[in-house]
Amino acid sequence: MVIYMKRFLVISILFLSVLNLHAQQIIFSDSAVISLITCAPGEEVYAKFGHTAIRVNDSKNGYDFVFNYGIFSFETENFYYKFIKGETDYQLGIYDTRNFLPEYIERNSTVWEQILNLTVTEKRELIDLLLKNYEPQNRTYRYNFVFDNCATRPRDRIIAALHGHINFQPSPESKTFRQWIGTYVGTDTWLKFGIDVIFGMDADQEANTSESMFLPEVLMSEFQTAQITSPTGQPRKLVSETKILVNKRTVKDQNESFIFKPLTISILLLVVGILFTIWDIKKRRLHFRAFDTLLFATIGIGGLIAFYLMFFSVHPLVKSNFNLLWLNPLNLVVAVLIWIRRSRKVLFFYQMINILLLVGSLLAFALSEQTFNTATFPLIVLLLIRSANWFDLTKRKLYKKKKEY
Repeated sequence: MVIYMKRFLVISILFLSVLNLHAQQIIFSDSAVISLITCAPGEEVYAKFGHTAIRVNDSKNGYDFVFNYGIFSFETENFYYKFIKGETDYQLGIYDTRNFLPEYIERNSTVWEQILNLTVTEKRELIDLLLKNYEPQNRTYRYNFVFDNCATRPRDRIIAALHGHINFQPSPESKTFRQWIGTYVGTDTWLKFGIDVIFGMDADQEANTSESMFLPEVLMSEFQTAQITSPTGQPRKLVSETKILVNKRTVKDQNESFIFKPLTISILLLVVGILFTIWDIKKRRLHFRAFDTLLFATIGIGGLIAFYLMFFSVHPLVKSNFNLLWLNPLNLVVAVLIWIRRSRKVLFFYQMINILLLVGSLLAFALSEQTFNTATFPLIVLLLIRSANWFDLTKRKLYKKKKEY
């Protein structure tokens, strides 16, 4: 929440600097220079993937504007609900380049400028497209993290203005959506863990050249080597020059302690769970209900989020999620039922089904039907051990009660 509030403050400042202009009031000369702006990722979660914008610098008329498709407002009605559901609306904003760069200087992110090698006609058409997009009835669009975002929108407008065919160089490496995202969020980080848990099988599809450009730095790389073939067959480079507008300062890396990594935490929980289970078996009683309550409640809450995203949200890549085999939302109910004696029979049959689901998740893990985060394996084993323990001890209690009758 703190991260989003910080972004709210940044964007609020940007809104104050947005030029209060009508599209038809802006007239650019033919000598205007149009470039693609790429901002390197930052440390904050919202900045992990970088940013893209289009700059139009017309020194003749004294204009130097940035067209930014990454504007949104927290004041939107039901913003957080819409954000989770995937119905967030973004806007195209126009503001002075001098007001665009300070944010990236402050967060210490490199900003590159690729000057586009466009004809006068292409410049006019691109500017017309941007100004048309900026009209009040057109500037808002439904944001999609992968297929329609602040990087794909500038790309599509630039390509639409070209007279000829654009050719991108074949990428030497192919990656899935999950792998591309993983390059920006790390391997054993909590952000990577969360993303892997809510992403389904669709995230393991290979992203083609066009699809991989949802990431600003990938888009920049593709533009750098792209060529335009005119209707007459004449080739020319898309980018004529590359500059650095903001240089990243050298900062000493702060390595996060491995103790607080997802894999370390999940292994520690597994070890504790095994010790508790051994004690329960020896004493033939359930002594650690508090531990199981916390475990099942946490898994249940995570399951509710994954379940909602899979069945009700319009976010990409979250469908067909095998994580729901172990991330069972019903565990939230179990966290309460384990304190109620009369629920033993319900728990017995639930844990029997839950054990089958957990075994199924381990099979899916082993068969690589979907890429699971490594840290989930100890958690699945832990759930399997504790569920089997509950199954066995409730069976004993039920059998003993039946025998008494």
